Amino acid sequence: MLKRVSVIGSGSWATALVKMFSDSGTAVSWLVRNSEQQSFIQTSGYNPRHLSFAALRTQYIFPTADPLLSIKGSELVIFALPSAYLEQSLQRFDKEWFEDKQLAVSIKGFIPGSGCTPSQYLSRKLSREESSISVISGPCIAEEVASQKKSFITVCGADHRWIERISSSLNTPYVQVVVNTDPVGVEYAAILKNIIGIAAGIANGLQYGENFQSVLVSNAMREVGEFLGKILPAKRDFLNSAYAGDLLITAYSEQSRNRILGTLIGRGIQVSKALQSMATVAEGFHASKELMPLLKDIPVRMPVINCVYRILHKHANPIEEFGLLEKHLS
Repeated sequence: MLKRVSVIGSGSWATALVKMFSDSGTAVSWLVRNSEQQSFIQTSGYNPRHLSFAALRTQYIFPTADPLLSIKGSELVIFALPSAYLEQSLQRFDKEWFEDKQLAVSIKGFIPGSGCTPSQYLSRKLSREESSISVISGPCIAEEVASQKKSFITVCGADHRWIERISSSLNTPYVQVVVNTDPVGVEYAAILKNIIGIAAGIANGLQYGENFQSVLVSNAMREVGEFLGKILPAKRDFLNSAYAGDLLITAYSEQSRNRILGTLIGRGIQVSKALQSMATVAEGFHASKELMPLLKDIPVRMPVINCVYRILHKHANPIEEFGLLEKHLS
């Protein structure tokens, strides 16, 4: 079990991670937005901005707005913030501060403008072997973790010793940890499932029935599986919860921010206005754009993902696009 971890990020998922680690008795240094948020968490035991109903064990939690203090004394640093903010966040740290730290990512999006997964980006920026960076993934909805509903979480990496230590520090009565040895594959799956979540939401907003949505999601699962097989050939069971399970909850959960975004767009709200109305980041929006250059070199048909891309970034009409998409589903 780890003695102390650091969580970089103070959104819903970061808050859920802090809750899991602290509920297991692991000390957590937590980089939050500002001193006001720090003080509120310390005095009340709640995050005022995200998952504000979730009680936090403050005897194990040490929030701070100081980047250096947030990682001092920690064995493991976990980046758990929207992918669009990772580059800006790293600029607040000196590279040397991480030299004696293990790193993990719990981010489900490409880093904008780079085409990199979060672990690939950290590997380049912090001069680390990519295989040394662990990945913490779902299938999880942060709100259910915060409500202590039974959840499964996936911990991935090449270093068996570290994966076991991270896993033991996440085990609580309401969390069961699944170990996986395919970190980059899990990262790609977690990124693509957000695009599928938007597709499912658009179908919902367009008032397609559950019959159609089941076909849409099953075809999308095949797309993601074939993509993984092409970009990162490996022996993996796509039906494992880290892949299919994460995709399914993102596609069907009413709390899925990507499904919510898609539903708004399907109801006729402009993409820009739908994004502005969101209180949290829907990672699938940026991911659909970052994915396109990769698809040019990969011989795989992805009609669902291409449909979402055209609606989000080419101003295509959702009704017309889904009418065309129907002909490509089976």
